[in-house]
Amino acid sequence: MVWKVYQKLLSTYGKQNWWPAETPFEVCVGAVLTQNTNWQNVEKAIENLKSHNLLFPEKILSTPLPLLQSLIKPAGFYKQKANYLKNLSLFIVENGGLETLKKENLQTIRKKLLKVKGIGRETADSILLYALNKKIFVIDAYAKRLFYRLGITQKENEPYENLRTLVETEFNRHNASIEDYKEFHALIVKHCKEICRKTPDCKICNLKTSCMLK
Repeated sequence: MVWKVYQKLLSTYGKQNWWPAETPFEVCVGAVLTQNTNWQNVEKAIENLKSHNLLFPEKILSTPLPLLQSLIKPAGFYKQKANYLKNLSLFIVENGGLETLKKENLQTIRKKLLKVKGIGRETADSILLYALNKKIFVIDAYAKRLFYRLGITQKENEPYENLRTLVETEFNRHNASIEDYKEFHALIVKHCKEICRKTPDCKICNLKTSCMLK
């Protein structure tokens, strides 16, 4: 059913061409900054970093903490996120940069990423998929909501790894590409922001025939 949902969303909205970033490191920064906030706030923080030419791991590391905090303040939780950005930047530099990390095995690099303070599963998998081009699916609150409402999962708070494995198993059966993984995640975000909100607009939903809320 997951693959059919992907195809329906793709036919409705078209390709989203995510992640909105100019460089892989900008993806990494965005993945950290988007924790517990909306993308509009992240964009403001990233623009501040760009205006100071700081979207490089080495420059994040050399930036005084108070300045970094002030620049990313629009993204919220700026004190802890500034530390998270420095942690991630140090990890990237110590491991030879993103191009070197791309060459590592998916599970190896994922385990390493998850040991970096401030990098949870959703953030790590966003970095792996969109910055390092690894075939892994990102589970977020939107995916949990949609899958529960469609009956794909029986629990509203199904464990992260269960949902990720569920999607990847079916996508692998259809020989899905990395681009399919990226598009499905982006399409779920779009659909849940516009239609399948907390209070959904079911009457115009292209998935309503499969939905338990109908």
